[in-house]
Amino acid sequence: MDYKEEDFLQLSGLQHFRFCRRQWALIHIENLWSENLRTVEGELLHQRAHNAAQRESRGNLLITRDMRVFSATLGISGACDVVEFHKSGSGIPLPGKDGTYQPYPVEYKRGSPRSDDANHLQLCAQAMCLEEMLCCDIPEGALYYGETRHREKVDFTEELRQQVKAALQEMHQLYQRQYTPKVRPSKSCNACSLKELCLPKLMQKKSVAGYLQQHLEDFT
Repeated sequence: MDYKEEDFLQLSGLQHFRFCRRQWALIHIENLWSENLRTVEGELLHQRAHNAAQRESRGNLLITRDMRVFSATLGISGACDVVEFHKSGSGIPLPGKDGTYQPYPVEYKRGSPRSDDANHLQLCAQAMCLEEMLCCDIPEGALYYGETRHREKVDFTEELRQQVKAALQEMHQLYQRQYTPKVRPSKSCNACSLKELCLPKLMQKKSVAGYLQQHLEDFT
């Protein structure tokens, strides 16, 4: 079953969801957001990567930035930081170019490699969108970390693809219900930009939107 365009979720939300289901819901269902140093630095890095005016051609390598992607099968849309097209006999034809090219997505992250697979899932979802749009197979991509200035190759295994599908299916279900999961405090809460909005010690049962609305009404 394909999703309608109006039901598409943000591809970038997959990383939020993997980090914390509640964080994802606060951002994408309750429309709450808060900046901290990590999010600001990450945004600056992505702005540089997403400079669509910077398209490069280096011999057998073509580089495009801020490429918009979507998947009706997965029900998501978003943008790739960078998609490299490497000239290859097993690739796809590109308008105005001789030969065929293999797509290779690259996602930029501000920090260093994480212990979880949230970044891998986001990158794999980008590849799955590209495969659907370009009618090709993309076996791998890379994560670039600003802190280490190092690329990490990511293989898009069948196991990783199934994890992407399972996570997105749950995200769609929660979004359709407009349900925000309850607080499950953990060590990662301290690094979350939504810590003060989530209020983990106070919000065991209430929704954040309801809590804020209640207090706003006290001032009216």
